[in-house]
Amino acid sequence: MNKHSSPSMNIARTPVGTTEGYMPGFGNDFETEALPGALPQGMNSPQKCNYGLYGEQLSGTAFTAPSHQNERTWCYRIRPSVKHSGRYTRLQPTHWKSAPHVIDDVTSLGQYRWDPLPHAQTPMTWLTGMHTMTTAGDVNTQVGMASHVYLVTESMKDEYFYSADSELLVVPQEGRLRFCTELGIIDLEPKEIALLPRGLVYRVEVIEGPARGFVCENYGQKFELPGRGPIGANCMANRRDFKTPVAAFEDREVPSTLTIKWCGQFHQTQIGHSPLDVVAWHGNYAPVKYDLRNYCPIGAVLFDHPDPSIFTVLTAPSGVPGTANIDFVLFRERWMTQEDTFRPPWYHKNVMSEMMGNIYGKYDAKPNGFAPGSVSLHNMMIPHGPDMEAFEKASNAELKPEKLTDTMSFMFETRFPQHLTVFAAKEAPLQEDYIDCWTSLEKKFDGTPGRK
Repeated sequence: MNKHSSPSMNIARTPVGTTEGYMPGFGNDFETEALPGALPQGMNSPQKCNYGLYGEQLSGTAFTAPSHQNERTWCYRIRPSVKHSGRYTRLQPTHWKSAPHVIDDVTSLGQYRWDPLPHAQTPMTWLTGMHTMTTAGDVNTQVGMASHVYLVTESMKDEYFYSADSELLVVPQEGRLRFCTELGIIDLEPKEIALLPRGLVYRVEVIEGPARGFVCENYGQKFELPGRGPIGANCMANRRDFKTPVAAFEDREVPSTLTIKWCGQFHQTQIGHSPLDVVAWHGNYAPVKYDLRNYCPIGAVLFDHPDPSIFTVLTAPSGVPGTANIDFVLFRERWMTQEDTFRPPWYHKNVMSEMMGNIYGKYDAKPNGFAPGSVSLHNMMIPHGPDMEAFEKASNAELKPEKLTDTMSFMFETRFPQHLTVFAAKEAPLQEDYIDCWTSLEKKFDGTPGRK
């Protein structure tokens, strides 16, 4: 049994060029089969597929999208997806919310920070353990996003899920999860991320728990690699380091539940078998994982430092060139070498809203109070920056080359204002005194020419 398979899943023989059940590349056109000859050659829809399989296309873009943006995957499965769908019952999960979600008695304007969400005694699965912190935009018009923290203690048992609303960017902070998807298996641990496309069916299992992490729910255009501009062809996140799973399938006749998120609503249907029955597939619309330790940061080598956009791992574009629906930005270990420069992030106000999380270690601009698992929110046009301790240390430090170590934080940045949920405002462990971290900043101006 391949170590990336569930006991009930049949996984593909590992083809040449793969690494332990994954195929390298981002946006590639892949092909993979779990049984020899299951994948048609030279055509997509033969009159009869091998093994009695059904051919079915999963489209991630409109049919007429430009060819360089067109995304679709042909699946050869035991049953067509219409057999995985029946009459639906409306559900209302406790803490998973969608935009627009504006609460009259909740103030989203301000600087906010939360301690790590504690693990509850109540068992939680991927669905029941998703806790929405902020929403932005409108899920019905497919613009904007939501940010979540997940707490998972239990595997989904004969339960399956897909989101018709969104692509999910998963950022683990604690524990290990297995995503058994229609197109293969992804094992995920801290310092890695995964992208789960809109419409992809999957089940989440706990490999090592309890598990905690962060999710960016992207309502808009899919995440892609940012343009490097004058940086050129290399560094930042390289395509070869992304891994897409090889084909795997379940052929199990067992009562199962499928839950669908659609326009912010949750619906459930009962079926008599596992829907993870894709025996072979080819295309470029598929889940993918990436090891954040492979991210190669870029920085200044003489003075000043560029905007934090140079740390962008993935971007989801909007209709405005250069202004993202979402940027996923990573602050990891790196060398600092600038001369005569205030090296931490500077004070600023931003048209973008910043939801930040700590995966491990300390963040250099906020060395205190931002523990692993914590999140913070600096909404659009709200001033923020280093606290007093970070400012004084950086202003008076000997500016020799220094390597930042034991640090990995990230940011979900969006052009939309982010609105707090009731959970974030009234139930999550909000740091009420966070705003006070700037209180001790002193007035240093005295009008003396040349004084520093």
